[in-house]
Amino acid sequence: MTYSIAQAAERSGLSIDTLRYYERIGLVDPPARDSGGRRSYSDDDLGWLFFLTRLRTTGMPIRMMREYAQLRHRGAATAGRRKQMLFEHRTSVRERITELQSCLDVLEYKIAHYEQVEHTFEGITA
Repeated sequence: MTYSIAQAAERSGLSIDTLRYYERIGLVDPPARDSGGRRSYSDDDLGWLFFLTRLRTTGMPIRMMREYAQLRHRGAATAGRRKQMLFEHRTSVRERITELQSCLDVLEYKIAHYEQVEHTFEGITA
């Protein structure tokens, strides 16, 4: 199945401008063109875009994503380096999750504190 740039944007959750930007900087290959010269994205293209959005969501810098994309173009011979990049990034993501969990714990504590304050205040005014 093929998708227009608008459909690819909708399905990937990226804007049309972001799709064009990713193409311009080499994160995605220029998609095929239909008979009218319009971009035509494949299911494989959408799969790659899905992966890129996950990398971006995890905080991978564009610079690293570009390196990964370049290695991907070189084929299976670069699998080890790509795996190493993901391994290192996974470590970073795990550290961020730990940090965010600590922040969440503080928020939970403060919310519980304010619930207790509200409960105490309600008892005084009753």
